[in-house]
Amino acid sequence: MINKKMADLGNQPSVIRSIFEYSLKRKAEIGAENVFDFSLGNPSIPAPKIVDDTIKELVESGDSVALHGYTSAQGDINVRKTIAQNITKRFGVKADFQNIYITCGAAASLTSTLKAVVNEGDEVILLAPFFPEYNVFCANAGAKTVAVLGCGDNFSLDFEALDKVINKNTAAIIVNSPNNPTGAIIPESDIIKLASLLNKKSQELGRAIYIIADEPYRELTYGDDVPYIPAFYNNTVVCYSYSKSLSLPGERIGYVFVSPNCDDADDLFAAVCGAARSMGYVCAPSMMQRVIAECDGMTADVSLYNKNRELLYNSLSEIGYQAVKPQGAFYLFMKSLESDANAFCERAKKHELLLVPADSFGAKGYVRISYCVSYDTIKNSIPAFKALFDEYKG
Repeated sequence: MINKKMADLGNQPSVIRSIFEYSLKRKAEIGAENVFDFSLGNPSIPAPKIVDDTIKELVESGDSVALHGYTSAQGDINVRKTIAQNITKRFGVKADFQNIYITCGAAASLTSTLKAVVNEGDEVILLAPFFPEYNVFCANAGAKTVAVLGCGDNFSLDFEALDKVINKNTAAIIVNSPNNPTGAIIPESDIIKLASLLNKKSQELGRAIYIIADEPYRELTYGDDVPYIPAFYNNTVVCYSYSKSLSLPGERIGYVFVSPNCDDADDLFAAVCGAARSMGYVCAPSMMQRVIAECDGMTADVSLYNKNRELLYNSLSEIGYQAVKPQGAFYLFMKSLESDANAFCERAKKHELLLVPADSFGAKGYVRISYCVSYDTIKNSIPAFKALFDEYKG
């Protein structure tokens, strides 16, 4: 008999992907230049030249059998050593290759980590607004999710609410900074305060509460520093991806870093390995492992995203829309012009503006606008945003 839960999941595509599929249909009907698709967080700038140069050198000069063959499940040991050394060099945090598990991107990192820390009956706290697939990943691990909406226009951490929801079943809290969908960076002062709260609660409850630091956007910032959470909280597991930083979303490459300061760190790392094995992950793409060893810590040209950010934020603010200027990532989180963001997005479609309603992100009354598109797409969309605004306010 077919697994109904999996069939239901397969028949219920993500809101983001559904809008993206609609955009393809509309582009075929009226021309791509007439559709303003802000749905998908798909990097729009090229990978750094060193990525292509490294691939070319590996293919032309490397051992083809080794290049395309299996690595260990945890990843090539030399690549893991390079990543660990770079973590220590950049952030002053102790790291060893034995703390690094190379994965097929952030989703694989998150699913492996969640399965490693969640037991039956456990809960995982999500800081809303959050990436909707967290719900799917947590359910797959057997965890119940508890959403805590942030405070104010910038959705800062609500410590009073967090204090109330943490209980004997709390296994972890997912922290995503810079945040998808708001672009907000959690300041160091709040990370310190969160670490203090979790240490207190862990001691009271007699169990480790892990921070799962989801960091695909770490390198995409516009002047603000992103605190490295393992430097402030021992029980931290970092889930990193090169999809956004190096513009390699289709290559599926990332890693899990289990802080050696975690309670029972060796067993936790073994649990990550076992979780990945249980889901059929054999090893991350061998050639891409070697590529990231050469490119770790580098970024694509973030100035192009900043140019888009400035144009979009300033133009929409001038029209009268309300949004907090993002500090990182490539998303603008904007207030809907009516309480029902889904209805607002449907009206926006009439102007060929494809926006993502934020209900599934855990924040009603908002929309996410992905500005990882061409500068001309943003520029040409402004009259449509103005016409939409005038429909409501004119």
